[in-house]
Amino acid sequence: MNDIPNEADPCATVARRLRSLPEHDPHDAVENAVLSRLAGNWHRRATVKQEEPNLDDVFELDRPDFPDALLPFRGHPTYLALDDGMKARILAWGWISFNKNIMDIEQHVVNPGFALVTQDVFDTGIDSESMTLAVTQAMVDEQYHTLMHLNASALTRRKRGWQMAERALPLAYKARRQAHRLATAGTDEERALVSLAFTTVAEISVNAHLDLIAENREIQPVNRMTAVLHNRDEYCHASIADTLAQEAWKHFSPGQRDYFLAALADGMEAFAAHDFTTWARILDLLGVEGGGEMLRDISSASGGKRLLQDFSGLRQLCQELDVLDTLPFDWSTVSTRTP
Repeated sequence: MNDIPNEADPCATVARRLRSLPEHDPHDAVENAVLSRLAGNWHRRATVKQEEPNLDDVFELDRPDFPDALLPFRGHPTYLALDDGMKARILAWGWISFNKNIMDIEQHVVNPGFALVTQDVFDTGIDSESMTLAVTQAMVDEQYHTLMHLNASALTRRKRGWQMAERALPLAYKARRQAHRLATAGTDEERALVSLAFTTVAEISVNAHLDLIAENREIQPVNRMTAVLHNRDEYCHASIADTLAQEAWKHFSPGQRDYFLAALADGMEAFAAHDFTTWARILDLLGVEGGGEMLRDISSASGGKRLLQDFSGLRQLCQELDVLDTLPFDWSTVSTRTP
C-alpha cells in the first residue's frame, strides 16, 4: 500500500482499521515461501494452462449424471416411488445445481475475497508483489473453473436433450448466506472480515466438496473428470487461503479476531449444509408430486442437514490459530482426518 493512503479510498480506510499494531512499515514485508513457490510454478500446474479435453468423446449416455448418495432425500419413500426416468432427471438437475453452486461460490465468494487481498486490505505483512501475483493467478484459475463447469452443464443439456438452465435456480446457499452476513455487517471493516472468512472456508473446504464427485466412479465420466481437474488447482488454493488467513490473523485486534471467527463458523455451517431451497425449485420444475412435503420431512429430520462433512483442512487451520476451543462451531457434527 502507499505510505500515504487516499482518505477517499474505502480499502485504504479498512486496511488501517484492521491493523492492530500502532505502526506499520511497508518495508518490513517479507517474502512468503508458499506463495512464491505457487506463483513460480503456476504456468506448469494450472489447469487453465493445459490443453482442453474433448468432453464429447468421454460422455456416456448410460451413466447417471450425479451420485444418488448426494441426494438429501435419497431414502425417502416419495423419491423411491418415482420411476427411473424421473430419477434420471433429478440426478441430471443435481449435476446442474452442483455446477451452479461451484460457479456462484467462485464468482460471489472467492474472487471478491481475493480481490480485497490484492488491494492489501488485510495488511498481511507479506511482500505485496509475490502475494498479489499468487492471488491474481488464483483468480484467473477461478474464472476458468467457472468456464469448465459451464461447459459441463452445457454438454449435459446437449446430450440429454433436457432444458435445465442455471438461471432457473436461485443463488447458491453458500453465496446467499454470505450476502446476508455482509448485509448485516455494520462497517466496511466487518464486511472485509466476513469476506475473508467465507473465502477461507470456501478455498480450504472446496477440495472435500469436489471429492464428492471426483471420487465417484459410477457417475458420468465427464462430470468426474471436471471435478478432478478443478480439484488439482484447489489444493494449491487451499495453501494460499490458509497462508493468507494465518498472516492476516497476526495483525487482527482481539475484537477483529472474534468477529472473524464468528463469520468463519457461519461460513462452515453454510458449506456443510444441503441447499434445500435449490432442491425445492428443482422438484417444482420437474413437477414431483409431494416433493415439498418430502423436503420438509428431510430438513426437519435429525442429522439430515449435512452435505459436506470432511473439514480436516479447516480444523488444521484452527489448530494453527489456536482457536479450536473458542470457534463457535460443533466439530462433532463433521469428520476430520488426522494428519
